[in-house]
Parts: sequence; C-alpha cells; structure tokens
Amino acid sequence: MRWFIRDYHDDDLEAVVRLLDATKVHQGSVFGLAEVIAALRDDQPAVVAVLNDEVVGAVVSTVSGDRAWVARLAIAEEWRGKGMASALLLSLESALVEVRVRMLSYVLPEEEMLADGLANAGFTRRPAVAYFDKVVSVDSAQADVLSELGGQVLPARLWDDLAGMHREKDLIERRVVAPLDRPEIAARHGVMPPRAVVLFGPPGTGKTSFARAIASRLGWPFVEVLPSALLADPAGPAAALRATFDRIRRLERVLVFIDEVEEIAAARGDRPTSPAHGLTNELLKVVPAFRQHDERLLVCATNDLRSLDTAFTRPGRFDYVIPIGTPDAAARQAIWSRYADASSVDIDQLVAASESFTPAEIEHAARVASQMSFERSVFGGQDGIGPTSADYLAAIADSRPSVTDDVRASFERDVAELARL
Repeated sequence: MRWFIRDYHDDDLEAVVRLLDATKVHQGSVFGLAEVIAALRDDQPAVVAVLNDEVVGAVVSTVSGDRAWVARLAIAEEWRGKGMASALLLSLESALVEVRVRMLSYVLPEEEMLADGLANAGFTRRPAVAYFDKVVSVDSAQADVLSELGGQVLPARLWDDLAGMHREKDLIERRVVAPLDRPEIAARHGVMPPRAVVLFGPPGTGKTSFARAIASRLGWPFVEVLPSALLADPAGPAAALRATFDRIRRLERVLVFIDEVEEIAAARGDRPTSPAHGLTNELLKVVPAFRQHDERLLVCATNDLRSLDTAFTRPGRFDYVIPIGTPDAAARQAIWSRYADASSVDIDQLVAASESFTPAEIEHAARVASQMSFERSVFGGQDGIGPTSADYLAAIADSRPSVTDDVRASFERDVAELARL
C-alpha cells in the first residue's frame, strides 16, 4: 500500500511530535524539538506523509523573508530509503512558492541517508559542512505573474511517474526535452531547441500528462491556457489571448499548454467570420512571437489533428507533431503495476483483458475495483487486504473503451500522413 502526502493539519501535532521523538537519534536536526513544535503552532509551511491514517513522514519549515529553512525532516524507519524524503521536500517546495520563498535550505548535523533524499529533490551540498540549499524555481515577481495566470510549479518527479508509454517518452526525451535541457550541446551540433509542439491522439491517452511531465522534467513553471475561458471572456477571445500571452512574456521560462486546441485553431476554410475565426488569426500571430524567446515551450494537444487549420501546424510554427497512442502491452503492464499489487493479482491477465484501454481508462477500472473491495469490507463485513484479480477483471468487463477499431484506424492514418517527428 502507498502513502500519500498532504498539508499538515493542527490535528496532526501529536502524531508528528511522536514521529519526531522516535526518529531523533538517526534523523537529527540543528533545530530543537521545541523550535519545530513552535513552527507548527505558528502555521509555518509543513507537509506530512500518511498511510492508513498514520503519519509516517513529515517535513517542517520556518520562513524568514525569501528564505525557508527545513526545521526537521522525519520519516518512519520502515520507509527510509524509499523515496519519501524527496517526495516530502518537493511537496513542501510547492507550498513555499505560494509564500514567495526563493531559497530553501537544510543543515544536517551529520551526513546520513537523508542526504540522498535532498540530492534527489534538487538540493546542492555546500563544501565543508552538511549544508544543502536549493533555489526555488521562480522568484517573488515571477510568482506573482504565475499566480495571475493560474500557473503552478509542478513536482519534479512527474516524468518518472509516467508509467509505461516508453516509446512516446523516449521520442519526447530525445526531440523535445534534451535540446531544451542541454542547449549548449545542442548548439554545438546545430540543433535548434523546439519552441512549439503538437501532441495528438485519441482522448485519454495521456497528452495532458505528458505536457505536465515535460514541465516537471525541465523544472519550468506550467501554465494552461483554456480555450473555453478565452471564448467566454467579455473583452473578446482574441483580446483575451493577446493579454494572456503578454503576461506570459513576463516569465523567464515557462511551458504553456493548450488542450483541445482545435477549439481555437480549427480550419477556417470558407466558413463565415466568427469569434473563433478571429481567435485562430490571433493565435497564428502569437505563436511566431512566442518562438522568439529561449526557455519557453508551447505544447498544444488535440484529439482531431485533421480539424486544425493547416497554417497553424505547418513547419515554422510547430517543430514537431507527435502522436500519443494507446499503450502497448509493456506500457499496460507498467500502468497496471502502479494500481494493482502483483503479489496478489495476476497482472498479465489484466494486461491481456485491457488491450484497447487508454491510461485514463485503466486508472478508472482500477479505481472501480478498489471501490468494490472497499465496499465489500465496509458494508459487506468481509475483511480483505485489497482488490482481487476478479475485481479488476469485473471492472474491465464493465468498461466501454473509447478507442474503437475505427478510431484506431483513423489515428494510424494520421500518424502515417500528418505526424512530424
């Protein structure tokens, strides 16, 4: 069973203090227990890891100006070395961005295993002392702009958390992430880092997850532009789009994501002029201007590539047009392994039964199976350890996959005729 991370609540105080006391010998801090408790009572940023309603991990900070100090990072012994330290620190960082912290620091009283968790969370060890610090990805001015845009700094592990889809991940890593992450090497080889890409594929295949994971992998803020919000803006959709990208221009680095971009970039053809028509024209102006800046990437996603205006997707505006299809057997194996316990469930059987499922549909089937198991335990009086193979297979059988043979054939034609890799 997997722990989950949430913000600290006042009701957690007793449990956190017990954890701090139980781990003080091996997980010490330059901050005393009284200082840590004072920070918690003063509503300083803190997050906890919880398993079965028990606090098994906690990180507490104290903020001074634009710097935050990690007052204590405590993890139950059985969970040490399993990724909890970095997960807690990354979750804390997201909370600190909201209070305009620029630098997060941690001083260890001695070298020990927590140093690995700090390194995994992006901290740098300073010479001579066990002193770690990390520059938070946006400063206070940038945070204000990000807040205006409804953007966010995403956890740094989203790329690693993308289960399966190895073909798509490898392609995106090579074509998109690597040139942006290593621009000096790219320049030596004459490679221009991409500025805009289109992801296309059937609904539920993970296009949004890939966009968020790319931002996470690069460590860039993530801003989503919603076509529905633009179309409903009282100032008019074209003006709203222009104002949005004017604000985006104030960010030093950013990944901008537009889902269902066909709503604002549909083929114009001979159809009458409409607000959406004007928005398409404005978007065609915005993309070249956006491309003029380093450390910015526009990712657009669509379920219907052929509905997009051909002027929108041509080379010069978008560097790559990348297909995101349904997961193959290896990818389904990886996805199912995230939700089902392989020690008690036949994963291979689930993989075979969910051949045409998207990642979203696999997640839904897993959720349904978990709910069945939960209700059987709570309302049926049958104590069990979790969902069985039968629960998962029943959930799969009740599902209606959205990728039919016709949808798959259409997608394969689009890959053959329109993809640009």
